[in-house]
Amino acid sequence: MNKAQLVEAIADKVGGRQAAADAVDAVLDAVVRAVVAGDRVSVTGFGSFEKVERPARYARNPQTGERVRVKKTSVPRFRAGQGFKDLVSGTKKLPRSGEVSVKKAPKGSLSGGASTTARTTTKKAAAKKATAAKKTAAKKTTAAKKATAKKATAAKKTAAKKTTAAKKTAAKKAPAKKATAKKTPGKKTAARKTTAKRAAAR
Repeated sequence: MNKAQLVEAIADKVGGRQAAADAVDAVLDAVVRAVVAGDRVSVTGFGSFEKVERPARYARNPQTGERVRVKKTSVPRFRAGQGFKDLVSGTKKLPRSGEVSVKKAPKGSLSGGASTTARTTTKKAAAKKATAAKKTAAKKTTAAKKATAKKATAAKKTAAKKTTAAKKTAAKKAPAKKATAKKTPGKKTAARKTTAKRAAAR
């Protein structure tokens, strides 16, 4: 079944071929845009469409057998829902032609992308929390480094003060010893005393 045949198949149910074509185009466009944006489109009972990242890898050229490096890329992926799988495998019987084969979504899930918005909001909140945690860790590390640097500087200053005080104390003690040393009378003073004694004896 191609797109034209799909439009013909649903034309009677939606009120004409043009309305069916518009509906098919709108659905496919919405799915493609959401998957390209990185969102997951999930249809209960049918399946889900999502964007998958493929890492860079090596492949073989089927014609030459040559090994070729394939770049990192993104690809769309479709996963069939359990209801769809059961119908295809024959576990469940396909409903009559007038009935819908895919079960209707539960109440509250038809709010036009509310679940997608919720997922996006959750992802953003998680990203914000992770960023905040990184910033807090960085601040703590910086504070710890500053505290360590301050302690080291204070220790150096204290050591320098102690060394300076020890030098000053040593300098004060050394002159005191010199001052207490007795003065030895010089040769000239002794000669004068001897001359004075001789003069008195005469």
